[in-house]
Amino acid sequence: MILDSLFSGTVKRLYILDYGLFQVAENGRIIGIPGYLIQTDDRNILVDTGFPAWYAENPERASFEDDLGSFGRILQLTGENLPESQLALIGLTSDDVDLLVMTHTDIDHVGGIGRFPEAKLILGREERALERPRYFEARSPIPWPEGVGCQLVEQDMELVPGMRLITTPGHSPGHLSILLSLEQEGKILLTCDAVSRPAEMEEGFRSAWDPIQAEVSAKRLMKMAAAAGAMIIYGHDPSQWPSLRKAPEYYC
Repeated sequence: MILDSLFSGTVKRLYILDYGLFQVAENGRIIGIPGYLIQTDDRNILVDTGFPAWYAENPERASFEDDLGSFGRILQLTGENLPESQLALIGLTSDDVDLLVMTHTDIDHVGGIGRFPEAKLILGREERALERPRYFEARSPIPWPEGVGCQLVEQDMELVPGMRLITTPGHSPGHLSILLSLEQEGKILLTCDAVSRPAEMEEGFRSAWDPIQAEVSAKRLMKMAAAAGAMIIYGHDPSQWPSLRKAPEYYC
């Protein structure tokens, strides 16, 4: 089904937003923190919102308070990496966002969930069933936004023509991935954190919320991409990130 007849414009452009750089403590790999802005004929769909704004103000203090050092460290995160600044590269403001899709609610995705009160919130039902967004480890300082229209996703669905939400639980309870159909580029699969990088398919998903479910979802995504002949954009692939077009460039 399609979410709403009001949101019927076909997908035209995919912008990749640069929400900063992070170094993983375990093996030192440096990963980009992506967000996405997907445009239809007449609507703007923001996917994920990066770290909380207080990380841009003082990343060292924020990391200390969240005990983020147990996972890694911020390498680059300033005001230029917040959603509002990334949208400005495209000539948009927060008010121009019609739909906010949260692929899941970890700290590097959920930080700005409350900064788009006029946008309809789209996320997995099992993710929204959590008492608060997952954030990081035992910490969950960000509440669910109040007074915001919300659409919960229980199964694969076409959000708008050319944009399909794929339920990929495992990394988190209600994780979503996205399959796009663009006129020039063809199919593009945004795995998000269901598959952070190709090596994860061999290494396994030990750090996932449910490793077994995560592996099932990842294999399903790879089969889907192969069947569609889709270009795959991984969630946090160190080798792929530098080569991806970033806003204001786009895929169409």
